[in-house]
Amino acid sequence: MAAYDLVICGGTVFDGAGAAPVTADVGVRDGKVAAVTRDAPVGGARTIDATGKWVIPGMLDVHTHYDAEVLASPGLGESARHGVTSIVLGNCSLSTVYSDAEDCADMFARVEALPWDVVHSAVKEHQVWDGPGSYAEALASRPLGVNVAAFLGHSDIRVATMGLGRAVDANVRPTSAELGRMRAMLTDALDAGFVGLSTIRSSFSKLEGRRYPARQLPSTYATWREYRSLNEVLRQRNRVHQSTPNLTARAELALYLAASAGRGRRPLKTTLIAAADVKADRTVAHLVTAAARIANTLGGADFRWQHLPVPFEVYADGVDLVVFEEFGSGAAALNIRDEIERGRLLDDESYRRAFRRDLAKRFGPRVWHRDLYDAEIMSCPDTEVVGKSFGQVAEDRGIEAADALLDLTVEHGHTLRWRSTIANHRDKVLDRLQTSPQVQVGFADSGAHLRNMAFYNFSLRFLERVHRRGFMPLEAAVHRVTGELAEWYGLDAGHLTEGHRADIAVIDPAGFDGSTSAYAETPMPGATDVSRMVNRNDRAVAATVVAGHVVYEYGEFAEGFGTTLRAGTFLRAS
Repeated sequence: MAAYDLVICGGTVFDGAGAAPVTADVGVRDGKVAAVTRDAPVGGARTIDATGKWVIPGMLDVHTHYDAEVLASPGLGESARHGVTSIVLGNCSLSTVYSDAEDCADMFARVEALPWDVVHSAVKEHQVWDGPGSYAEALASRPLGVNVAAFLGHSDIRVATMGLGRAVDANVRPTSAELGRMRAMLTDALDAGFVGLSTIRSSFSKLEGRRYPARQLPSTYATWREYRSLNEVLRQRNRVHQSTPNLTARAELALYLAASAGRGRRPLKTTLIAAADVKADRTVAHLVTAAARIANTLGGADFRWQHLPVPFEVYADGVDLVVFEEFGSGAAALNIRDEIERGRLLDDESYRRAFRRDLAKRFGPRVWHRDLYDAEIMSCPDTEVVGKSFGQVAEDRGIEAADALLDLTVEHGHTLRWRSTIANHRDKVLDRLQTSPQVQVGFADSGAHLRNMAFYNFSLRFLERVHRRGFMPLEAAVHRVTGELAEWYGLDAGHLTEGHRADIAVIDPAGFDGSTSAYAETPMPGATDVSRMVNRNDRAVAATVVAGHVVYEYGEFAEGFGTTLRAGTFLRAS
C-alpha cells in the first residue's frame, strides 16, 4: 500500500508564509499535507515530477463574482487552470443568499455586466437554501473544483428585508425592526462561516431589469448610521467589511478609515477597491496608500486596498463599458438597452454635444482618461479602421474623436470592439504598490464583466512579473497571493506545511513566455451561447491540486471535474 495518496517530487517548495524555498518532496494523504521532506522520494499512489518547478500553496482570489456561475458550473475551471484553489464571492454588496431570482438578476446584471437571463436561471434552478447555513451546505455539496468562501451582500439583505422598491428609494430608511433583522441576518452568516459583509457606495452601480432600471444598487442608499450598526457586528467577530467607495465623493474615504480605526477598541478589518495607478489622475496611487498608512499606523486601523497587479486593460463592444457610467451622457446611453433605440440617441446632435463636453472635461474624479487616441479598435466590419484609435479615425475623416466613436457605434453596434488601458501602466509605480503593506493583491472581478476584461490569472501574472523584474523576493510574492490573504480573511488556505489542506499549485516558470496576458475568448460554462474573455497559458501551471485531488494539469482537467469530482468545499472563516 502506498505511503501517500500523492507525492510531488523534487520541486522548489514555498510554504506560503514567506520563508525561503527549499528543494523537497511533498507527500499528501487524506487531503492534507502529510510531509514536506528533503529525503529521497517516497512511494505514492500518484507522483508528479516537479523538478525545475515551483511548488506553492494554491493561490487565493478574494474578489470574484462567481455567485451565479458556481451554481450552474461549479468547477470554476478558469480559476483552477491558473493555480487558484480558493475564491471569495459575494463582493460589492451582491450575494444570492436571501434574495429571489428576479431580484438577484436585477442587481447583478448591469453592474457586473452579466446576462440577466444567465443570473436569473442559475438562481431560480438551484436556490434550495433559506439562509446562510443552508447556502454554505448547498455549495459544499456541489462538485466544486476549487474552494469557495463568501461575503454576505448588503444589497442582498436590504432587499430581502425592505423589498427592492423601498431599498432603492432615497427617501426611505429601514425601520428599527428592519435594521435589527439585517443585523440578525449578518450574525447568522458569520455563524455559518462567512468572511464578512460587503457593501457599495459607487454611483456607477446600477440595476438592470424592468422594474427599477438605472436605479443604483440598494447598498448605496444606506446611511452611514446603517453601516455603523452592521459594522458593530463585524467588529465583535473580527470579520471583514469589503466595499467599493464612491469616486465622486472621495471625502467619504475618511469615514471608512475612521470605522476601521482601533484606538481603544478592536479595529475593523476593512478592504476597499482599488489601489490603482490611474491614467486619469497619476496622484491617486500615492494618495490612497498614504492615507491607509496613516490610518493603520496612527489610528490603529486594519485597512487594506485591493490591487490588480497587472495593467488594467479593458475592452468594449460599442459603448458597453462600465466606465461610461461615470459621466451623464455615458450613463444615458447605457440606460437604453435596446440597440436600435440606443443608436437613435447616439445619432442625435444634442446628445453628441453633451457627449463631447463630457469627454473634454479634464478635471474631477474619474477612472477613464477619456483619451480616444488611447483607444485601439480591435475588430469592426469596416476593416479600414481596425488597428487605429478613434482619434486616428477622426483625423482621417475630418471629425472629432468623440464623433468617430459614436459614428462607428451607430453603424456597427456591438460588432465594434475596442480596448484601452486605464490604469497600472507604469512599472515603477506597480512595483511600489505590489510591495506596499497597505495593499492586498486581488480585485480580479473573476466571473463578471464577461466582455470587458479578463484577469482570472492575475496571481500567475504577478508571479511572472516578479520573476522577470525581481523587485521583491519570490517567496514574498508567493506569500502575498497565498498565506497573507488566507490569514487576513481567516481561511484555512494558503499554506504548504504539514497538517494543512493539500491545496497546491505546481508552477512551471519555463511557461512564463509573456502569453499569460494574451487575449482569448471561450463559451461561458453553463451558458454556451455567451462568449466571454478569458486568459490562457497552459504551459505555466503544471498542476493544480485541491484537497489532494489533481484537478488540472497542463491544459487538461481531471475526469469528472465540475460534474462528479468533489474536490473543493465551502471554506468557513475562523
